[in-house]
Amino acid sequence: MRFDRKPAGQHRADLLAPFSAARPASTLPAAGPQARPRLRHPSLQVLEAMLRLAGPQAQLLSHAERPWASATFSGTRHTITLLFDGAGAVAAAEALIAALPEHEFTIRGQLVADATVSEVLHTLLPAERMVVEADLLLLAEG
Repeated sequence: MRFDRKPAGQHRADLLAPFSAARPASTLPAAGPQARPRLRHPSLQVLEAMLRLAGPQAQLLSHAERPWASATFSGTRHTITLLFDGAGAVAAAEALIAALPEHEFTIRGQLVADATVSEVLHTLLPAERMVVEADLLLLAEG
């Protein structure tokens, strides 16, 4: 499964809402004993967790998911590419690079066994920007 960035203005706002850093309280799911839990696919959970860790200045360029298995474990490998545009955003990218390997992800039914930065592209001209590619290995629990 692969998700690539569309040109500006071609995204539907309702599709991007789950990935926004802050949502108005009126759109948040109900809380309490009567609330139904939202069940979402692990790929959406890991993508949302990465975007929260990266901060509001990160822009999603692509997300790819492929099956992974060893003799004793099975799961998926995710490759997430983020763009950080501007000096302040580059500082956020550097913070992500430092935090990612030790970050404890909480993905329902999955264990994040490995989270690494596989590639970084940093350009200064015409404007400072950084593209960060991260690889995450999720193992199915149970």
